[in-house]
Amino acid sequence: MCGRARCSLRPDDIPRACHLNGRRVRHVDMNRYRPSYNVSPGFSVPVVRREDEANDEGAVLHCMKWGLVPSFTKKTEKPDHYRMFNARSETIKEKASFRRLIPKNRCLVAVEGFYEWKKDGSKKQPYYIHFKDARPLVFAALFDSWKNHEGEVIYTFTILTTSASSSLEWLHDRMPVILGNMDAADMWLSGSPSSNIDTLLKPYEESDLAWYPVTAAMGKASFDGPECIKELQLKTNETRSISQFFSKKGDKDQQGQKSHNKVAEEEILNTDQTESLKQEPESDHVGHLCSPVQPESFTSTTATDIKVEQDFDESGSKQSLTGQTGNPPEKVGTHASDNVKSLKEEEFEDIKPKDISPPQEESGDSKTKRYYEELSGDAMPLPKAINTHIRPSKKKAKGADDKQPTLFSYFGKG
Repeated sequence: MCGRARCSLRPDDIPRACHLNGRRVRHVDMNRYRPSYNVSPGFSVPVVRREDEANDEGAVLHCMKWGLVPSFTKKTEKPDHYRMFNARSETIKEKASFRRLIPKNRCLVAVEGFYEWKKDGSKKQPYYIHFKDARPLVFAALFDSWKNHEGEVIYTFTILTTSASSSLEWLHDRMPVILGNMDAADMWLSGSPSSNIDTLLKPYEESDLAWYPVTAAMGKASFDGPECIKELQLKTNETRSISQFFSKKGDKDQQGQKSHNKVAEEEILNTDQTESLKQEPESDHVGHLCSPVQPESFTSTTATDIKVEQDFDESGSKQSLTGQTGNPPEKVGTHASDNVKSLKEEEFEDIKPKDISPPQEESGDSKTKRYYEELSGDAMPLPKAINTHIRPSKKKAKGADDKQPTLFSYFGKG
C-alpha cells in the first residue's frame, strides 16, 4: 500500500528520472502541479505517459489527480479519489476497472520517496522510504479519463502495488511496484501488449533502499514541508518487547515491596523502643509502691498469718484485730479460701495498688476507722480483697434490753 509520497521535483527533472533520454516531451496541465512533501490522494501529480498517436515516439508530462476514477463512472457522481489510489498488480487483469487500461494507459510516476506506517498495537509510526543516493523512485501506474456533468475531462491515475520485499516486510506486507532501471521503465511505458510486462510486477529486492522514522504529524494531509522527512529519534523504551516491560515492572514492584517491608520493620522497632521508654518509669514507680510483684508482701497478710481475736468479757469492753506482724491487717476475709482466691485474682490480673499502709502510731477502733476512710477516699483503684473489710461489732452491755421488737411481734399484738 502506498498512500503518501513526497514529490517536490522540478518539472524538468521528471522526464530525466523516467529515462526518456532526450525524447520529445509535451506538457499538459502542468500549471496545476504544486510540489509537496506530503502528497495524498486527490493531489495533482505529474506523470509520464505515451502520446495519443501510436506511431508517435514522444511522451507527455501530464499533471493528473492521484486516485483513479474509471471512465464509466456516472457524470453526476462525486469522484472518490481514495477508493482506487492503489491497484493490486496480481489482480489488474481480472478487474474491469484496470484490465482495459493495460494495453494503452500505462504510465510512470516519479517521486523522491514514500511513506509507510508501522503498526504497533493501537499506535502507528510512519517511516520514510527512499533511495540511498537520493535519486527519484519510479512507480508503475495506470491512468484513465472521466468527464463530469460540466463536461470537464479529468485525468486520474492509480499506483500498482505488490508484496513487500524481504527487507521491508517487517514494516508492511505491501509496497509499490518500483521500476529500478531504464529497461524496466521503457518496457512498462512503451512495451507492446504482447510483451511480458508481468515480470516487472514484482517486489524490489535491491539493497539501495533506505528508511527511517519520521514525525506522526505528517499523517495529516495539511502538514507539509521539510519537517515531514526529518528523521525522528525513537526512544528506547518505545521499542522494547512486552516481556522486558513486565519483567522490569515486576523487579520494581519486588524492590518496592522489600523497601516497604524494611520501613515497616523500622517503624515497629522504633514504636517498641518508644513504648518501652514510656513504660519503664511507670513500672519502677508502681513496683516501689505496691506489692503484687513481690509475693512476700501478700504472704504476710494471708488468712493463715492473720489472726482474728475476739475477746468478749462480761463487761463487753472492746474487740481487737491483730496480726502476727503487729500492724493493721491489709486484707481480712471471712474465710481463708476467699483470701487465697482474691490473691490469685490479683496476681493474674496484674493489679498494681497504691501503697495504702495505715499510720503506725494509732490503734484500736480509731485506727481501723481512719484506715477505712483512707481506703474510701483514695482515687487509686484498689484490689477487691483490700476493699473488703470486716468491721468489728460491739457487744451489747450486760443488762441491756435484749428483746428488740420484730415485725412478727408487732403484728401479733394486734
